[in-house]
Amino acid sequence: MRGNHDKVAVGLDDTEGYNTVAAASLFWTANVLNEPNRVYLREMPRGPIEHSGFWLMHGSPIDEDLYLIQECDARGMEQFLRGPLNFFGHTHRQGGFAFLRRSLRPIPQVPLLETNYTLSLDPEAQYLINPGSVGQPRDTDWRAAYCIYNQTDATITYHRTTYDVESASKAILAAGLPELLARRLFLGK
Repeated sequence: MRGNHDKVAVGLDDTEGYNTVAAASLFWTANVLNEPNRVYLREMPRGPIEHSGFWLMHGSPIDEDLYLIQECDARGMEQFLRGPLNFFGHTHRQGGFAFLRRSLRPIPQVPLLETNYTLSLDPEAQYLINPGSVGQPRDTDWRAAYCIYNQTDATITYHRTTYDVESASKAILAAGLPELLARRLFLGK
């Protein structure tokens, strides 16, 4: 489903509220998209959307552009979840939240010295799962982040993996994008 940068890049939203670095990135993206890509992004659904028994959304279940970072952001969201398993992004921060018997528990990211973390899903709980980000993670861990849902075992395994961050950084600079976008890849923020 669409994200906030997708909407701006195809003219469904403007850059108001974006910092100058983000705006420069958005203008660059808008200029390099071909027409089939523009059409595809314009037609992407808002979310939440159902897929194979779980729900996908960009931000929160009530607003695709609302950040869910801290417990206070997620509190009360369980009433808007459409199923037990819900995946979101937007924050670029791996982790999420578990709702069980009127309690809210944060789900941590993979520790810096580890490469994965497996979460066993409680059948009585509801989950907001953020797999993290393959590009520009913002949780102080520069490694690419993703997760794998195992329906048979009822688990989510969060992963972190290294990648050629040096080449990615050089490609950003070669495209004429702001240096900050290249530097932040090394910092994970």
